[in-house]
Amino acid sequence: MENLILSFNVVAPLFFMMVLGYFLKYIKMYDQHTLDIMNKVVFKVFLPVLLFYNVYTTDLGEALDLKLILYAASGVIILFLLLLLIVPRLEKENPKRGVLIQGVFRSNFVIFGIPVATSIYGEGNVGTTAMLIATIVPLFNVLAVISLEIFRDSQINVKKIAKGVITNPLIVAAVIGIIFLLIGIQLPTSVLSTVKDISKMATPLGLILLGASFSFSDVKKYLNETIIIVIVKLILVPAIMVPLSVFLGFRGIALLTLTIIYGAPTGVSTFQMAKQMDGDSDLAAQLIVFTSFFCIITMFVWIYILKSMALI
Repeated sequence: MENLILSFNVVAPLFFMMVLGYFLKYIKMYDQHTLDIMNKVVFKVFLPVLLFYNVYTTDLGEALDLKLILYAASGVIILFLLLLLIVPRLEKENPKRGVLIQGVFRSNFVIFGIPVATSIYGEGNVGTTAMLIATIVPLFNVLAVISLEIFRDSQINVKKIAKGVITNPLIVAAVIGIIFLLIGIQLPTSVLSTVKDISKMATPLGLILLGASFSFSDVKKYLNETIIIVIVKLILVPAIMVPLSVFLGFRGIALLTLTIIYGAPTGVSTFQMAKQMDGDSDLAAQLIVFTSFFCIITMFVWIYILKSMALI
């Protein structure tokens, strides 16, 4: 019961904010033009600041585990490459292809990682999770840009893909954060405090806008894609990766963090990125909402199993 409550308390706020966004649209607090502008601001300002802050505030000395980082990154890349081969054979529409690929490999790691790890291991003991956020989230964003750029036009334009990756606000923010972290650049307290406050706005505002963009009329339209992604994302992928992680000797917070990377719902920023890069953002919204809902059940199951086996 404790684990169920933990999972619910992590996921429930996401839904409450999305419900608020849908309600505000329902009572006509904003129109489509306003939503488009706000989504652009979130994608180009608030999410990059959030990513920069997460990377910049990571304690390298506390949780630098190269084996763990290499394994986590390799798993994400291999999964991405497999999806890049499989999805185009199953889906013929380019705007959907990149979104479906992201729907599986890209997890809501920023939102789920620290809260879940802190709930189980306590404050001050989540350096491993923070370290993986600093490395895996930028990787998510690079691969996400590639997946959308590849299917943005009828033919693959390597130069355009490279430009899209290099100029993507999320990737730029992550790179700047890593540079500041490695060089040891200290931001003035007032600046860091401002960055921290701005970063706190990214997730709530992104979720509210996601809720505002959700349409119940799209549920039937994307039902087949949604069912497949929910099963693959929340059941099939973790069913392969979590046992493999255990077999390779990962335990404790490292194993928990890997479980979150591979078993958390589709990343919220998938929606904003699809919106800005000609992907099917309506499909992205459906995937985020439904994977977030069913993750309450699947994450509980994984935490319960791992705890009962004394692996975390």
